[in-house]
Amino acid sequence: MKIINPDMEREKRCGIPEVVFGAGKTTQDLEDIAKKFLKDSGRIIITKVDDEKAERLIERFKKRFKILHNKRGKVLVIKKKKFRSKAVGNIGILTAGTSDIPIAEEARTVAEELGCNVIYEYDVGIAGIHRIFPAIERMRESRAIIAIAGMEGALPSIIAGLVSIPVIAVPTSVGYGTAEHGKTALFTMLNSCTPLAVMNIDNGYGAAVLAYKILISGR
Repeated sequence: MKIINPDMEREKRCGIPEVVFGAGKTTQDLEDIAKKFLKDSGRIIITKVDDEKAERLIERFKKRFKILHNKRGKVLVIKKKKFRSKAVGNIGILTAGTSDIPIAEEARTVAEELGCNVIYEYDVGIAGIHRIFPAIERMRESRAIIAIAGMEGALPSIIAGLVSIPVIAVPTSVGYGTAEHGKTALFTMLNSCTPLAVMNIDNGYGAAVLAYKILISGR
């Protein structure tokens, strides 16, 4: 029985390469998938990969390939040393708190691998709302902003009320008991009175891909 069946035509069909979800896969699964991607396209991006699996894959591929391991974002990139992404433009990433940074780092790494220039500011949440304004000012040349928040999830709605570019909201599974592992933030974002694109809980990858598609759709 075939264990892996990578979608090597996805970039031609959808405009983005297949990005591999690492959780639940064995190291051997990931190694087999990586070999296929590296042979056919020269790069593999793996998200939600724990440190143990990542270190074993790094040991396996480090001699012949360039490695990028964002431990905080749990993203591993393996690619041919001459592989280059085509630059597509600027996006911004904001987080409400430092506890949201792992999801932001997932989004940042994926976006940069797709060719985005990422301007980011972390820990600018509404508990100190004055922090938002200089952060937004830095992102005036961006064409989309990813706003990431747990707790009550209010940050993206506020950002969307202050800027004219698309805002992509990402709820995180951060917060006390009634935060319900990100559901409260998700519901806040879905009920925003300012228009938002809302990702699933902890889905930094999805936000990065949507931001990238916004950039390339205007070319």
